[in-house]
Amino acid sequence: MRDARQTGYAPKPVEGITPVQRIEVTTRSVPCDGQIGVGGLGHPRIWMRIAPNQTEITCPYCSITYVLKEGAGGNDGHH
Repeated sequence: MRDARQTGYAPKPVEGITPVQRIEVTTRSVPCDGQIGVGGLGHPRIWMRIAPNQTEITCPYCSITYVLKEGAGGNDGHH
């Protein structure tokens, strides 16, 4: 994950900067390889985890925002 202090990027969408592509997911562990992003150029596959107190996360490579479906997420089998 990129360090916001060094790159200016944090894994949260920034209005007017972050693309508006949002994908609804049903688990808090989300893989992204950029293949479904703008242009479909792809990037290394990474796994991101939506924090328990959050409902979304944005990929630091392609800026796709993954939104946790309402009522989903639970503990995803993690303790």
